[in-house]
Amino acid sequence: MIKEGTSKFGNIDVLINNAGIQYVSPIEEFPAEKWNDIIGVNLTAAFHTSKAVWAGMKENKSGRIINIASAHGLVASEYKAAYVASKHGLVGLTKVLALEGAPFGITANAICPGYVKTPLVEKQISEQSISHNIPEKEVIDKIMLAKHPIKELVNSQSI
Repeated sequence: MIKEGTSKFGNIDVLINNAGIQYVSPIEEFPAEKWNDIIGVNLTAAFHTSKAVWAGMKENKSGRIINIASAHGLVASEYKAAYVASKHGLVGLTKVLALEGAPFGITANAICPGYVKTPLVEKQISEQSISHNIPEKEVIDKIMLAKHPIKELVNSQSI
């Protein structure tokens, strides 16, 4: 993908790593293959794409890498071992990229939004409502947004 983009458009000046998948399960039931998939998509992919654009950005003495992490890159939630670990890792990777890139005019930043109302999150709401035997509104208020300063889901249309 990076080679194709570079050959078609020349230098890649900005990279936005925005891939993410999720799986919710207690740690003792968390499937190893789900762990590997989530770490692979949410963290390892960002490493590979960043590495792939690095030499060109370094040569140009300019570049911007923007990693879309999550509020879960800063705080944890129950039943999300792989997601939380991957997003904490992505924040850490961003810090390393920022330090290594600074002498070459490359910046790296992580954006850590809260819950965005997407089909993925809506599915989690209904699943948690069933598993906790509480109304969906209570899932949103008491589970999902309990640790978030803004007590509402982000509307994906406003992003």
